[in-house]
Amino acid sequence: MTQINRLPDQHWHHRNTFAAVSAVDLMGSQTGSESPSEMSQPRWRTGRRLWAVGLFAAVALVAAYGSWWAARREPSGAELTLHGNVDLRQVELPFNNSERVAEVLVEEGTRVTRGQILARLDTSRLRPQLSQAEAQLAAQRAAVQRLHNGSRPEEIAQARANVVLAHADAGNAQQQYLRLQNLSDTSAGRGISRQDLDNAKTALEAAQARLAINQNALKLQVIGPRQEDIAQAEAELGADEARLELLRQQLADANLVAPVDGVVRSRLLEAGEMASPQHAAFALTVTDPKWVRAYVDEAELGKVRMGMPASVNVDAFPGQSFVGWVGFVSPVSEFTPKSVQTEELRTSLVYEVRVFVRDPLDKLPLGTPATVTLPLPVPAAAAAAGAVR
Repeated sequence: MTQINRLPDQHWHHRNTFAAVSAVDLMGSQTGSESPSEMSQPRWRTGRRLWAVGLFAAVALVAAYGSWWAARREPSGAELTLHGNVDLRQVELPFNNSERVAEVLVEEGTRVTRGQILARLDTSRLRPQLSQAEAQLAAQRAAVQRLHNGSRPEEIAQARANVVLAHADAGNAQQQYLRLQNLSDTSAGRGISRQDLDNAKTALEAAQARLAINQNALKLQVIGPRQEDIAQAEAELGADEARLELLRQQLADANLVAPVDGVVRSRLLEAGEMASPQHAAFALTVTDPKWVRAYVDEAELGKVRMGMPASVNVDAFPGQSFVGWVGFVSPVSEFTPKSVQTEELRTSLVYEVRVFVRDPLDKLPLGTPATVTLPLPVPAAAAAAGAVR
């Protein structure tokens, strides 16, 4: 590149030197014929004069070339202009449940805010399940509370009374058996039958067993329920609570709400259709954040910095600039997208730049061609040179 620029400069140098020599010869010819003294001067004086003229022309040529090179290196303007398109995020909103759509509340193009209900599902089969789960939870909660409270004083008193009764029955049975045993011994077995003696013995053993049972029941009433039974009841209570919470969430999910502020771009389901988590009901366009997707080549990449201010202009609003800033500079190069550049530049490696823009009134729709202007700091040397000139 440097050699190509020197060829015109050398040609200009030789041409100016030839013009200077021709001018000197012309001046000599206009003075008339030379005197004999002038003709006798050495020829080296003529060569010295030509050398001086050539040196002057060379100095002038160097000065002109320096001025041209300085003007070429000086930036034409302290800004970088990029071209791109407005881009933004889009959200597809499906229902979480598989149920029939009851009503759709918004139309395409409607502005929605975060938390606004967009559509509802039929909940006629979900609400009875919710009521049943609430009843089961209440019953299990009462059971856990009963176990924590333990035995009532009345239950313990009843258990003690049963022990006293069983103790009396056992004492009576023992006395009956002893009497029959003495009678049998004094009569040598002839005063009572062997069957009656065996029945009395069996009644005594049964009374003693009932006494032991009632004594153990009293102990259980005093000790209270086992810790394992309490833990099991609490676990069942937690399961019932989780099931109820799931049903409540399903009931809440029957209302499809907007997750962010935006505009309804597509309405994909109508009332009466079956909703599914695999199929979106709406396509929502997020209006904030919004950015301009542009591309910068490697030679200009060093001028772009994260956070630097920017000005965005579109043809739809001439004379109006939108405030923006550089929010993303791709660390990876890519080929220029074919949809936004000419064929000559499609094979060039560029870097994506996202210039975020403030658009509170949502004037910039998706895909709008935009021009981005990045003010660049003027180098100190260039600024000083401009001040001197």
